[in-house]
Amino acid sequence: MKALILAGGSGTRLRPLTHTASKQLVPIANKPILFYGLEAIAACGITDVGIVVGHTASEVKAAVGDGSAFGLKATYLPQDAPRGLAHAVLIAKDFLGDEDFVMYLGDNFLVGGITDIVHGFTIRDAATAARILLARVPDPRKFGVAEVAKDGSVLRLVEKPDHPPSDLALVGVYLFDARIHEAVAQIAPSARGELEITDAISWLIDHDLGVNSSMVEGYWKDLGDPEALLDGNRIALMAIRPSIAGEVIDSKIEGPVVVEAGAKVVDSIVRGPAIIGRDVVLQSSYVGPFSSIGDRCAILSSEVMNSIILSDSTVDTVGAIEGSVIGKFAKICHRSERPSATKLIVGDHARVELL
Repeated sequence: MKALILAGGSGTRLRPLTHTASKQLVPIANKPILFYGLEAIAACGITDVGIVVGHTASEVKAAVGDGSAFGLKATYLPQDAPRGLAHAVLIAKDFLGDEDFVMYLGDNFLVGGITDIVHGFTIRDAATAARILLARVPDPRKFGVAEVAKDGSVLRLVEKPDHPPSDLALVGVYLFDARIHEAVAQIAPSARGELEITDAISWLIDHDLGVNSSMVEGYWKDLGDPEALLDGNRIALMAIRPSIAGEVIDSKIEGPVVVEAGAKVVDSIVRGPAIIGRDVVLQSSYVGPFSSIGDRCAILSSEVMNSIILSDSTVDTVGAIEGSVIGKFAKICHRSERPSATKLIVGDHARVELL
C-alpha cells in the first residue's frame, strides 16, 4: 500500500499566516500539522508516500526532505493550481499504479492514528473499492456529508449540502483501490471548477463498487481556521511529555511543560501544558496553559495564555494575550511615548480585537 498526502492549497481561512507560508506547515505544539499526518502514515507500515504540492512546494520540500526522517520515501507531485481532491488522485496515477492507497489531507489532525483502519482495508472483501472516515459534527453543511446504511456501507455523498441527510462529515482520510482511477477520469468539474472526491466516490457507488465507512473514535479536526488551530494545539499539548533542556532561573514550572534546548526562562512562571521552543527568551513573564512558543521568540514582561506564537516573534510589555495566533517575525510591544493611541500594521485578512 502507498500513501498520498495533500500539501497544496491556498489556506485562505488561515490568512494572513498563509500569505507567506504553507498552511500544512503551521505548527501545533511547535510541530507542523503535516508532520502528524506523515507520522500516522509511517505508523501503519507504509513507506512510499506521494506528496501533492502547490505554490508552497519549496517550503514543504525543505521541511520534509526525502521523507527519511519519518521512515518514509517521499515523492513530490506538483499541482499547478488547487483543482480538487480528485484532481490530486488524477495527477498521482503514475505514482500510485495499481496499488491500494490511503489519501490523507495534510491539514487534518487526527488523534489515535489510522493503523487499525488501514489494516481493516487490507483484509476487505474484493467487492469493496473504498473506505471513508466519518465523524459526527454539529454543522454538517460545512462538509461533505455521508448517508450510510446500518452495516456502514455508504449509500450516498453530498458536498456541503443546505439540507444535510445526516450529521456524518467526511474526515480527510480515504482508502482506495485502483478502481478510483477510473472514477476520477469519468467525473466532470463541479460548479466551483474542481474535481470533487465526493463525486468520484459517488461514481463508485453508482457502479455497484462497494464503499464502506469507519467512524473516527478519537479527536479529529480540520485545522483550517485560527479557532480550529487553537483547539488542535490544546489537544496536541495534552500529549506532551515534560522535559527541561533549557535554563530555568528563578522561575516556577508547573504541570507538563517542555523547555527546549537553548531556551532561557528567567523570573517567570510557566504553567502547562505548554511548550517553550529552542532559544526562546522568557523574561519576567507568565506563560499559561495551552500555549506554544516557537523557536527564537522573546516574551518580555508579558502574559501569554492559550495561544500559538510562531518562531522569531517578540511580545514585549503588553500585558495579557489570550486565544491568539501570532505569525513569524511579528513584534507586539507597548507604546510608551505620546500620543498613547494604538498603532497597528496589519496584513490582509487579519483580525485584531482590542479592549
